[in-house]
Amino acid sequence: MKIGILGGGQLGRMLLQAAANYVAETYVLENDEHCPAAHLCHHFIKGDIKDFETVYQFGKGLDALTIEIESVNVEALEKLESEGVKVYPRPSAIRIIKNKITQKEFYKSNEIPSPDFKITQTLADLQLYTSFLPAVHKLAMGGYDGKGVQVLKSEKAFDKAFNEPSVLEKMVHIKKEIALIVAMNSKGDAAIYPPAEMIFDQSLNLLDYQLSPAQLPEQVLWKAEAIALKLVKALQSPGLFAVEMFVDHNNEVLVNETAPRVHNSGHHTIEANYCSQYDMLLRIMLEYPLGNTDPILPSSIVNLLGAEGHNGEAKYDGLDEVLKMDNVFVHLYGKTQTKPGRKMGHVTNISKEINELTYKAHKIKNTLKVMS
Repeated sequence: MKIGILGGGQLGRMLLQAAANYVAETYVLENDEHCPAAHLCHHFIKGDIKDFETVYQFGKGLDALTIEIESVNVEALEKLESEGVKVYPRPSAIRIIKNKITQKEFYKSNEIPSPDFKITQTLADLQLYTSFLPAVHKLAMGGYDGKGVQVLKSEKAFDKAFNEPSVLEKMVHIKKEIALIVAMNSKGDAAIYPPAEMIFDQSLNLLDYQLSPAQLPEQVLWKAEAIALKLVKALQSPGLFAVEMFVDHNNEVLVNETAPRVHNSGHHTIEANYCSQYDMLLRIMLEYPLGNTDPILPSSIVNLLGAEGHNGEAKYDGLDEVLKMDNVFVHLYGKTQTKPGRKMGHVTNISKEINELTYKAHKIKNTLKVMS
């Protein structure tokens, strides 16, 4: 079976590592011939995943396609799907999710709880919603890894806002941020991974570290699982979906965003769960039974981010010390150049004890630095 991946970053690389367990011929489309996934696939094609003809020609001879990032040419995927190529998730789901305006409207029309929102087309529109503040302004298209998001607490912050189609989302008093990964096959069967609790670096708006399973009251867990499952069922598409959620101080659960692909919040599943998110997506694409989402052990993850003041060839200070730690797994993404805040890898730690996971996460974060 010939399967293709649109995008060749670290998520594509990990998907290819899992694909080595299956009888599948792998293809990657990516503009950067030195991307992390380039050397792991059977066939690398250099090209723009946003260009219609490039994506269409890439997919024509394949049995199945998936994406590593939402910013792909959906029209080309729709044409391929109409010609019999299986696309995971379906282009209709990608089209809904890739634009934050249509994503929020989808939640509203399907009665998926999510923070209240307004749509703005220009900066001038913000003046209509000053009473809506504090709020978060999110670009409709193109935002990724903390980019395209601005917190607006007062009118003084309007100069940081976006002068193009965006969502103005009412700020939530958050107690916890969690993510649930939901897998659904072509028969409509679903499997849910235990939630991961996300702890963010507030200055970079990037994931700092996470704990899984999240520490939640049972009723909150049930509510989160029910909402995530309802959302994915409403998308009417097989695939793997990461549903990011807020838990507020009243223990209400609200959907923040959805990703139609393998996700950073599921990195820990490689070592910590019986079936990783990458293995699960391949099972869906190859039409194999869904895997076991149960955790083997609780886990924590630390993102390896480029250190402040360091630009250039990447060097990993403290790597030897971290590699000596028990039950710690280092994943470097193969990026040769670092810059402040750039994701260069992650470290997973597994343990029976939650306190040990938190302790080691902080120790790893303070020990392993990405320098130049």
